[in-house]
Amino acid sequence: MYINKIKHILLFFALSAFIACEAEIDQYTPDPGEADFTTFVAVGNSLVAGLADGELYRSGQENSLANIIAGQLMHTGLGSFKQPLMKDELGFGNRLVLAEVDGSLMPVPMPGTPDPANFANIYQSEGPFHNMGVPGAKVSHLFFEGYGTLNPYYGRFASNPQTSNVISDAIALDPTFFQLWIGQDDILGYAMSGGEGDGITPASAFMTMYFMAVEIMTHNGAKGVLGNIADITSIPFFRTVPYNALLLDDQNIVDLLNHAYSAAPHINFALGPNPLVVADSDHPAGLRQMEAGELVLLTALGGIRNEGWGSQVPLPAQYYLNLDQIQNIAGAADEYNQVIRNAAETFGLAYADIRSALVEAEQGIYFDAIGFSTEFVTGGVFSLDGVHLSARGNAIVANEFIAVINREYNASIPKVAIGNYPGIIFP
Repeated sequence: MYINKIKHILLFFALSAFIACEAEIDQYTPDPGEADFTTFVAVGNSLVAGLADGELYRSGQENSLANIIAGQLMHTGLGSFKQPLMKDELGFGNRLVLAEVDGSLMPVPMPGTPDPANFANIYQSEGPFHNMGVPGAKVSHLFFEGYGTLNPYYGRFASNPQTSNVISDAIALDPTFFQLWIGQDDILGYAMSGGEGDGITPASAFMTMYFMAVEIMTHNGAKGVLGNIADITSIPFFRTVPYNALLLDDQNIVDLLNHAYSAAPHINFALGPNPLVVADSDHPAGLRQMEAGELVLLTALGGIRNEGWGSQVPLPAQYYLNLDQIQNIAGAADEYNQVIRNAAETFGLAYADIRSALVEAEQGIYFDAIGFSTEFVTGGVFSLDGVHLSARGNAIVANEFIAVINREYNASIPKVAIGNYPGIIFP
């Protein structure tokens, strides 16, 4: 079936209208203030590691949040910062790139074969590493001995994949300053499976593990910065496909659909935008049309385009979030953020309100004469997977972290010029 709305969603335009220019350089002398940046260690998940476009690959790591911050800390006493770099641009082979498909630009798998060395442990030859961001890591995973045997991203740079854990490897470096940004994946598994997959980590368990992580990281007097959790359901993965994405412009099609669903009188179609039909085990009929405020996952696009999901076939439950599930996600993020704020206050650490920064980006912001928003692909803040930040998105968030570090510790760390980092690559 022809769904004009989806075609419009997938038709992306290059940001050719924006003109980049050099940012003004902060006119002050870099100063560490009350912090010691000699040894900086970043702990977290994929957002710290530099995963983008669905994969962890070399240039993405080079433009990772942690590496961008470390580059600025070089001005204020940082000695070195090592990352467990992939050997190529494919990583484990799941990277997405933009390509033309049936007249539209859309993310597709990047062709090629990953370097086998990407899958080998590199600690003995290249470690230890200061970027301890592990894609997929929940807060409890930081303490999981042998986590490297379960998560190949950690397995490739763990000091001992069979016995070590992320926190033990981090403190082995004796950090003088650290970044901790974790908690997103304690919710994302639930959100990205339409509430059908992993459960959300209870706030009480999150608090126990989070405070334990901060206590360990500060045990030798290290200072640091903690980042809070963004509004998860506001990212492009959940906001690109509207609930009423079925745009019908042919009365014959409307009549055919109404006839097909004649046994379900609560489902009706008309010319114009129509709510998608979804499977719902809680509904007496087992299916219904979506309500305003419910969210369709980005991963549903293929089925909507090619399998008639949402029209001929009800959209499976794992491809959308209902209002109760959205509230569960929002409630968990709010509780986590209170825990993170409390930890910052308890241990006297900087607190980065990344949530508010990304909310501002939703409305549209300008840096270095370049416009940004959270729109999928064209917004420039998020990468092609709709979940992880682009290189420029990392730079924007890095400046937020740097700003709160400067305020908390009376430091003068220069910010980065956003326009110096690469944008989304168009074919």
